[in-house]
Amino acid sequence: MNSLKEHGITQSMSRKGNCYDNSIMETFFGRLKNEIYYGYENNYKSFKEFSNAMKEYIDYYNNERIQAKTKWMPPVQYRLASMS
Repeated sequence: MNSLKEHGITQSMSRKGNCYDNSIMETFFGRLKNEIYYGYENNYKSFKEFSNAMKEYIDYYNNERIQAKTKWMPPVQYRLASMS
């Protein structure tokens, strides 16, 4: 825990016994694994290649991937629209 503080990182923890606190991130990681990892494990020749694929996916997910719950807008666009 001290190492996290030394680097300015705040640890995120849900309330004890409340699985719903983390459901949004669990959903995201489930989709990420299904869309770029499961079945593609052997396509990545190095950790760097996999790391780059992760970065590209996160950018895609936030800026291009549409979902019904975000009124068919990418998350960034939906957030900006909801702030107006």
